[in-house]
Amino acid sequence: MARKPDWLKPHGAPWIRGPGRTVYDNPWISVTEFDATAPTGRPALYGLVGFKNHAMAILPIHEDGTVTLVGQNRFAFADYSWEIPEGGGPLEEDLLVAAQRELREETGLIAAEWREVMRMQLSNSVTNELAVCYLATGLSQADLTPEGDGTEDIAIARVPFRDALDAAMAGWILDALTVAMLLRGYHMAREGALPRELAEAMLG
Repeated sequence: MARKPDWLKPHGAPWIRGPGRTVYDNPWISVTEFDATAPTGRPALYGLVGFKNHAMAILPIHEDGTVTLVGQNRFAFADYSWEIPEGGGPLEEDLLVAAQRELREETGLIAAEWREVMRMQLSNSVTNELAVCYLATGLSQADLTPEGDGTEDIAIARVPFRDALDAAMAGWILDALTVAMLLRGYHMAREGALPRELAEAMLG
């Protein structure tokens, strides 16, 4: 592993958390309000959204360089979103097991090879949500149909990797995990971190 460069070292004092009060709680998130002290020494009232699941994201790449995406209506922005398969894994659950389940439930796919390629803090100013991102290859269709979680009406599309990447770069795909993982896949293909035949199929 490469040595972390000196410019990545932190500076100054950390935030100090004082007493916290839970102001909202449901099976997926909690909101806690803290009396805190900022790195500058200034008192602050800080609201933190705590997540009870890891965010799981899977980039499934087929041997021919295509990727499987899922489309669905999303609540927060009241819009339609094309994304890589994503979901939540309980904090106590094995990360790989959670990722395998999400891929199978949303797409009906199983993968022979799994590789964790990235972790992301999704909005670290107000939440503690951590995303764990996998590359899945050696794909085959399981003997089941995609399930969803009872609230999801999912469409599935298998598209060339470059088409998906171009859609993200054009701003037609806005989901942060999808954009990040498409760029990660592109970087891996360009830098020789994937088998040559697969990289060539992805890059066209």
